[in-house]
Amino acid sequence: MTKVVGAVSSRDGRGFAAFLFLLILGYFWIGLNPFPDPNATSLSTPYGASSNVFNQLIVVAMSGVVLVTVLRNPARQLLLRPHGLLACLLVWMLFTGLFAGDPAAAYRRIIFAILVCLCANAMLLIPRDGQQFAGLMSIGMGFAIALSYLGVIALPHLAIHQATDALEQSLAGDWRGHFGHKNVAAAAMVYAVFFGLYARKAGHIRLGLLMTLSAAFFVLHAGGKTSAAMLPAILVLAWTFERWPKAGAAMLLAGLIGLNLMLLTAAVSTSFSTLLASAGIDPTFTDRGSIWRLALSAIAARPIIGYGFQSFWQTEALFNSGQAMTTWAVTAANSHNGYVEQLINGGIPALAMVFVWLVILPIGYATRALKGRNDRALTRLFLRIWLFSLFLACLESPFFGNSGPIWFTMLVAVFGLRLQANAGLVSTAAPIPTLPAIPAAPTAERLRQSLLTS
Repeated sequence: MTKVVGAVSSRDGRGFAAFLFLLILGYFWIGLNPFPDPNATSLSTPYGASSNVFNQLIVVAMSGVVLVTVLRNPARQLLLRPHGLLACLLVWMLFTGLFAGDPAAAYRRIIFAILVCLCANAMLLIPRDGQQFAGLMSIGMGFAIALSYLGVIALPHLAIHQATDALEQSLAGDWRGHFGHKNVAAAAMVYAVFFGLYARKAGHIRLGLLMTLSAAFFVLHAGGKTSAAMLPAILVLAWTFERWPKAGAAMLLAGLIGLNLMLLTAAVSTSFSTLLASAGIDPTFTDRGSIWRLALSAIAARPIIGYGFQSFWQTEALFNSGQAMTTWAVTAANSHNGYVEQLINGGIPALAMVFVWLVILPIGYATRALKGRNDRALTRLFLRIWLFSLFLACLESPFFGNSGPIWFTMLVAVFGLRLQANAGLVSTAAPIPTLPAIPAAPTAERLRQSLLTS
C-alpha cells in the first residue's frame, strides 16, 4: 500500500491548506454578496448584462492559488479526470460557441466553468487526511447554516421572500436565507443534511446532529417542495444502492429516464397533462411547462450544435424574438431541466457527453467504491449528494451553474466518487489518528492511496 506524502507538511502549511479549503467552500456556499437585494434585477435584464468583473477576477485569482497548490501535490495527476472525456466536452463547447450570438461571452463562461471544476476537484486534494476534511467541512457547513438562520432572524426582508419583492411575490413567506432564492436554499440545505449525517459518522456527533436537524428544519420552511420530497427518497435510494448496487443503478436510470419523459410529455401533450391533472398532479409543474415547450421548440431547430454555452436564455435575441409576444417563458433564466439545458448549450453531443460524465461513469465509481476498503461514510456522503443532484436536475438546471453551492457541491461528489472508487485504507504510525480519506489511483488505476498525510 502506497501513501502520498503531502506537499504541505508543516504547521504553517497545514494552516494555509485549511484556509484555502474554507476559502473555496465559502466562495461557493456564501459568495461575495450574501443576502442579495431581491429588487436589484429585472426579468428583462439580459444575462450578459449581469456579468461582474470583480467576481471574475476573484475566481481567477483563487483558481490560480489553488492550481499552484495542487501542482505541488504528488497527487496532481488526479486533477480533472477523466481527462479524455472532459477534453472532448471542452472542445465541443468551444466549437458550438462559434455559433452563439456572442461567442466572446460564451467563451468567458466556458473558462469560468473550467475554473469551477478545478476548484471543486482540487478541494478534495487539499486536506491532509479524512479527519481534516471532516473537520473543515463541518466548520464551513455549520457557518453557512448559521448565516442563513441569522438572516431569517435579523434580516427577514432579505432572507425571507416578501410580497413586496419585484419578482415572484407568490413566494412570500418562504425562507431563502443568504442564497437569494428559496429553491437554491432548499437544495443547499438538503446537502447540509447529508454533510451533517456524515459529520456524525466522522466523530463530530453533536455538531453533526445539530447541522442535520437545523438544515432539515430550514428545508421545510424554504417551501422547496421538490427538495423536501426528494430528501427521504434519496436516503432510501442511497441505502438501496449501498446494499444492492445493480438494483440501485437500475432504479436510478429508470427514474431519470421515466421522470424526464413524463415531465416533457406533459409539456407538449394536452391529453397526458389532462391525465396528470385528473390524478391531482400539477401538469405544468409550477408553470415549467411553458419553459419546456419553448426549449423543445428551440432544440428542434438546432438539435446538433445548440446555441452555444449559456447563450440562449435571457439574451437580447430571445427577448426580441417573435416568441416574446406569445409566451412569458422568454424571461426564464434557464430551462429548469439540466438535461434539456445541455441540448440548448451544445445539442445532442453535449448531452451525451455530460450524461456519460455525470451519470454513467459515477455509477461505476460508486459500485467500486462500495466494494472497496475505504471510508464508507465518505462514500455514502458523495453517493447521496450525487443522486440528489441528478434528480434535482429534472426540475432545475444545476449543471454548469457557475455560482452558488449546487453545481459546485455536485462536482465535489462526482470527483469524490471517482477518488473513492480506488481508495484503500492506509495505516500510519503518526501520533494523530487518521481516517480513510479521499484517495484515488494514479494513471495505472491500480495504485491505492489516501489523501495527504503528515
